[in-house]
Amino acid sequence: MSSLAIADAPTFKLTSPYDYPDSPLAQAAQQPLMLGLFLNLQDIRITNLPTSNTWTFDYNAEIVRQGEALGFELAFSRTQWLPKGGYDGEASLDAFVALGAMAAITQKILLISTVHVLYGPWHPLHFAKFGATLDHIAKGRWGVNIVTGHRAIEHEMFGWQRIEHDKRYAMAAEFFDVVERLWAETENFSYDGQLSPWKLSNAYVTPKPLYGRPTLVNATGSPAGIDFASRYSDIVFITSPGGAHIDSALETLPPHTAKIRDAAKTVGRKVKTLINPHIVSRDTEAETSEYLEAIVSNKPEPSSTGFGNNRGYDSDAHAWRGKADKSQKQGFGLGGNIEIIGTPEQVVDQLLALKKAGIDGVQLGFHDFRVDLKHFGEKILPLMQQAGLRL
Repeated sequence: MSSLAIADAPTFKLTSPYDYPDSPLAQAAQQPLMLGLFLNLQDIRITNLPTSNTWTFDYNAEIVRQGEALGFELAFSRTQWLPKGGYDGEASLDAFVALGAMAAITQKILLISTVHVLYGPWHPLHFAKFGATLDHIAKGRWGVNIVTGHRAIEHEMFGWQRIEHDKRYAMAAEFFDVVERLWAETENFSYDGQLSPWKLSNAYVTPKPLYGRPTLVNATGSPAGIDFASRYSDIVFITSPGGAHIDSALETLPPHTAKIRDAAKTVGRKVKTLINPHIVSRDTEAETSEYLEAIVSNKPEPSSTGFGNNRGYDSDAHAWRGKADKSQKQGFGLGGNIEIIGTPEQVVDQLLALKKAGIDGVQLGFHDFRVDLKHFGEKILPLMQQAGLRL
């Protein structure tokens, strides 16, 4: 991937937050299994079974504060750019703004904003300045989930044609070569893009981030994406190659996570892996089955668009192909990348198995965040501590 480096690559190596023992990321990484929330900043209707969930900032901020009180290390959300009718409802907040705004109302939790860095496109100077500003507001707790865009319609909304899959990662590498240079450079910096229209003349960014740079995350599953993540990311947000069923996930994840770690090792780096389980749990098996049945039996008819289907929008993403693999067990379509269903004891057993499969953290989703997160904190979290998954 050396061909992706900028022509006048810096002689310095920009430090990552892992290099600072007191950084929020380094502190979070001490947990045997990091805990995160995968927020819904948009209307998502996997089922018509009523919930407290809303897309609003106030609701999601409440959930983040609830997670922070339980000791969660991360909060995260998707961002999508879809035309009218593309969402399950009409409302969708932007994750860059919303997660950044939560820095002012939280104390410890890491806030990860999803940003499509090639839409528009962003200018590296804007991104470096905005990111450094959020880094200081959050005292090192802000980070970015780097997304290059997989749906043609999203690129087109910004007046572009979709860029070829592997070229997107090459452009993102150029983008972050420039951004990291701006975060570290103590003199003015000029640059003419090789793969992109980005140009800088005597550019400079201050203040510098507190811990080398903000936390970088990449959600990926393709060889090009893994190559990019191994060189730039601190955390790799992965999907199950075997689809949503926990059995298929546990069978296919070990070689996948090993491949990611090996890729980082070849360039002298270490990364952490995260995955997004959707948890359905009650105190007993009977209560859990009843809850699951209520969720599944109230599913709406699939639409041609919307989050619950999205069949109307062409995508060349690799990460979610496991869900289309008919040779693997698949789940109930609950909305997460994998599904964890069971009593508190059974949930902890499955989380232990994910840890053994090479997973360093989980970004949790729930049918009803307010209710189910309370259940998680009261019934599951103590068992995780007893099992050695939490300090």
